[in-house]
Amino acid sequence: MCGVTASVVEGAGAPAISVVRADPRTGRLVRAVVRLRPATEPASTPATHPSGLADASGIVETVDRIAHQNQLSPRLVHSVIQVESNYNPNAVSPKGAQGLMQLIPSTARRFGVSNVFDPADNIQGGARYLKYLLGLYQGDEALALAAYNAGEGAVSRYGGVPPFPETQVYVAKVRQRLAGAAALEETGASPSGVQSNDANAGGNTTETIPVEVHNPIREVMDANGKIYYISH
Repeated sequence: MCGVTASVVEGAGAPAISVVRADPRTGRLVRAVVRLRPATEPASTPATHPSGLADASGIVETVDRIAHQNQLSPRLVHSVIQVESNYNPNAVSPKGAQGLMQLIPSTARRFGVSNVFDPADNIQGGARYLKYLLGLYQGDEALALAAYNAGEGAVSRYGGVPPFPETQVYVAKVRQRLAGAAALEETGASPSGVQSNDANAGGNTTETIPVEVHNPIREVMDANGKIYYISH
């Protein structure tokens, strides 16, 4: 059992308690002031989607709409976004790729993107680039994805998918997600585009960090009226 002691903190504003507990990682005692929310205070607003977007479904609809405008499979555009930025419209890679579809500045200008951090503008530019690449490589999806990642020059120089580990992993990841989305549709499940949590934003793979689970805290009052907070 991990003991937690608390005492009331006097002062203006919402009531608060000073809590002392043992840090589960280091074992050191840590003091924190916790403000108590009155029963009449409204509940906090729902958390936004992990991508930082308040309306993730709006992004899904935007992707679907723009994909259809460019005669592309929405699954393909969703899969590219998952691997590129995991739906983070403010993502910036060490190489300077920006936004949901990780467009480098020259590509953004080439396909008419004026604001790479505007989701719809960025998706439109990325979709136009994908459409161009699929036309260039006569519908060869692997070559189009390789060029999206490594550039058309690299694909031309090697006569196919370049032997770059990053590019080969990128192509495999996008196609894996594409196949998974197709399988979901065949089973009748809803293939929401906002699912992945191991996306590659410009070549930097992020890890899923387990959420720390805290035991519930129980309030106990001793015979002298002193309040303790304990957790099991």
